[in-house]
This record gives sequence, structure tokens and C-alpha cells, in this order.
Amino acid sequence: MTSTSGNTIFSASGISKSFPGVQALTNVDFDLKSGEVHALVGENGAGKSTLIRIIGGVETQDSGIMELNGARYIPTGRADAEASGIRMVMQELNLIETLTIAENIFLNQLPARFGFIDYRHLNKNAAFIMRDVGLETVSPDLFVSDLGVGQMQMVEIAAGLSQQCLILALDEPTASLTQTEKELLFKQIEKLKAAQVSIIYISHHIDEIKQIADRVTILRDGEIISTREIDKLESQDIVRMMIGRELKDVQFTRSKMPGTVALRIVSLCADPKIKEVSFEVRENEILGFAGLMGSGRTETMRAIYGADSSYKGEIFLKNDEHSFRFSNPHQAVSKGIALLSEDRAKEGLLLPLSVMANITLTRLKSISFLSLINTTQEKASVEQYIKTLNIRYSSLEQPVAELSGGNQQKVVIGKWLFRDPDIFIFDEPTRGIDVGAKFEIYEIMNHLAELGKAIIIVSSDLKELMAICDRIAVMSAGKIVATFERGTWSKEKIMNAAFSEYLNV
Repeated sequence: MTSTSGNTIFSASGISKSFPGVQALTNVDFDLKSGEVHALVGENGAGKSTLIRIIGGVETQDSGIMELNGARYIPTGRADAEASGIRMVMQELNLIETLTIAENIFLNQLPARFGFIDYRHLNKNAAFIMRDVGLETVSPDLFVSDLGVGQMQMVEIAAGLSQQCLILALDEPTASLTQTEKELLFKQIEKLKAAQVSIIYISHHIDEIKQIADRVTILRDGEIISTREIDKLESQDIVRMMIGRELKDVQFTRSKMPGTVALRIVSLCADPKIKEVSFEVRENEILGFAGLMGSGRTETMRAIYGADSSYKGEIFLKNDEHSFRFSNPHQAVSKGIALLSEDRAKEGLLLPLSVMANITLTRLKSISFLSLINTTQEKASVEQYIKTLNIRYSSLEQPVAELSGGNQQKVVIGKWLFRDPDIFIFDEPTRGIDVGAKFEIYEIMNHLAELGKAIIIVSSDLKELMAICDRIAVMSAGKIVATFERGTWSKEKIMNAAFSEYLNV
């Protein structure tokens, strides 16, 4: 991308920050020019989010100074940073689900008339901003709780765009977005650049960085590795500096052929999207689910798992002649099914609890006697999974909320590995995770399939699906419209199938 940036408007020098047992940042220097996109990249836990939380007033550095427009910048909190023109859109959503979309977008500037909220004006303004981020078909008076994760992400971005600012920090903004939604976001970023707004952009997607950034700063273990103009770096250069080693494309294959059918779904229907969905997955197999956001992939998995209700359909496990339809997740878990939700913070973890407690929560009886937990056995079990999954942590008692997104995801996986189910359903398992950690998770899924587990993975990343799956089912408007065997698929075929029910072809 050709830079249109101007003078330096923000600088940070010698920024260091530590948390209990973790040195998050060490002597970091960072600057931002007017009207530029400055990307921050690095593995999970490298310090990217910590740096922008300091800039955004959420955290306070232990040492170092910051300047904004040539003056000393010492924010006392997020509100103070926003008053100075610095706004953040964080990876973990910060929406109030009991309020409407419009109320969330303009939470701090609700229009009033005669002492009451002017909802007509509010919804009109919200609809204008929502159109810019691809939400023109969604009503602004809809409650946020009724949205999917991807739509929530777009609402969060719309809220970030709702006020004028000098600096906008975006932390993994495209993690749950479709390609169309990503393109709309990139257009908004171009508009902001033209208005001399500066963007700090965190992403694990190197292709995005190459497309929209002017400069990139690479962090590793809390230290700056390099700051370079983006057009002077190749993608592999960035990855190598991020993780300290070469990482090439890998195609995962298994030594065993798919075995006995582990899960068979027949004519599953669930309101309002799922229509006569039928498929099967076998032991030693990884079955991928592709499709556009809103196609029904997540809803299908939640209906199977009993997290959402279904009104028709049968679920068969292995050679059992009797069908099931689970009314709650507990029933599914008792039959050997695990669902790793796309929303790990809300549905996969108890964030205030420790790493150890989160991992052992699914099978406490195995480490208990007379309702008392054997802490020595619990610790030994957890340490085994931490080593296997390469989880970065400071203590077994460390709250999971303090871990990076990638390490939180590994704790979710560890929780289910401890439970040892027969069927794993991974819903967007690498959302917001760096490239190195992604490959570690791919290797875990591949190993589970080798052990005879049946694996289902829902992902918006076609490259990911094509690297690790044996078959890929494609959903469009609530239906499975195609299933491809390895060697028969292509991106074009998958995308054509994904659009088919929307284009009436």
C-alpha cells in the first residue's frame, strides 16, 4: 500500500509492563504518523493488546513515556483517552447485550428530546453507520443478544467509527467477519486515512497486513523485533520474525483411513435457519464445514449439542439403532460429544477461575474422593495438558482472564482433552490466534483423529479447512449444498456452493 501518512502524532518510548509472573512488555518504542495504518503483529502473548490497552488508557505502564501531538500523554482511564481522541475496538467484545444495536453504538452520546431518548433520531443515525459496515439489512432497534458473533463484531466496529477521533486501535477486527464484511471495513479504513485518522491495526492475517498497512511493528515476547515499511517485507519475513523460525504451508494427512461412523445426523431442522441437514462423520476423520456467515453452520452444531433447540431430526451415535435429540449440552457431553464454542470467553471458560480449575472442571470426579479434590492428582493432570498444548502461563492458579486469546483457546482444548470425548466439534477454533499457535492446534486435531476421534471443524478460513480436513461440507442458507472429498475441492468450488442458495443457482 502506498503511504499517505504525515507527521508523527503519537510516540511511546521505553514502555515496560509486567503482570504477576509475566513480563508483558520490555522497553518498547512505538510511534504513529498522521493518516497511516500501523500494524502490530506477533504471536499470542507477544504484548500487542497490552500495548494498545496502555495507549487506550485501560492499563498503566510500569515505566516509559508517551506523547500525543507533541505533549506529554498520561491517560487516567479509557474515558480520558477517548476524550483525547483515542478509541479502541478490542478483540473481546465490549457490548451490552440487553441494549439495542443503536444504543450500543451511541452509548455515550444518546440523542435526547425533552429529557427523553430520541429513538427516532438514534435509530436513524445508527442505520447510517451500520450501512457503512454491511449491516444495512439489520434493524438498529434489534437487541445485541439476538446477533451472531460476526454481527456483534461489526456493531463494535460501528461504535468505534461513530465518533471522530485522532487514533483508532483495532484489535483483530476481522476475526469473525466474512470476506464481504472485511472489504467493507477496509473501505472505511481508507476513508479514515483520507481524513488523517491514524489506525493501529492488530491482526494475525498477514495477507490483511500486506493489503492495508503502511508500516508494521513486529513484537516477540514483549520486545520489538523490527519496525519496517510494509512494502519492504515479504509475508514469510513477517512470520519468521514473529515466531523466530520458518513456517511453511502444511497439508495434514492421516495414516489411518476413516473408520466406523461415529455421528450421523438425519434431517435436522432448527428455527429459524436449519433445514433438513443430514451428514455423518467417522472415527479417524476430520470433517470441515464451510459457508458464509449466517449460513447456519454454528446453529447446526449448537442444535446437535443441545445448546439450541431443534424441532425435527435424529442423531445416531456409532452403531446405536436408537436416535437421540439432546435438549441440553449435559446430555450431549454424557454421550461423548464436546463442543468448543466460537465464543470462548462467554461459553468456553470461567474467566475469573484459575487455569487449573478450568481444565479439570469437566471431570472433577476423576480427581476427587468423597467430594474432596485430590489437589496433587489435579496438578499432575493439568501439568500434562499444559505441556502437551504448550500453554504459556505464570501459575496454575493464574486466572484464565489474564491469558492471551491463543492460550485461552488452548485451555478450552485442554478442558475437553481431560474429559476425553469421542466426538469433538470445533467452532472457529483459531479465531484471533497467531499463525504459530494455529499450527499447534492443527497438530492437536490431527493427533486426535489419529487416535480414533471424530472431528468436526467449522471455519471461515478455507485455507485452514483445505489443510486439515478429509472432507468439507458446504452450507448455504441453512442447507448442506455440497460435500467435497480431499482432492476434489477448490476455493472456487467451495465459494460457488456457499453462494448457491442465495443466488438461486
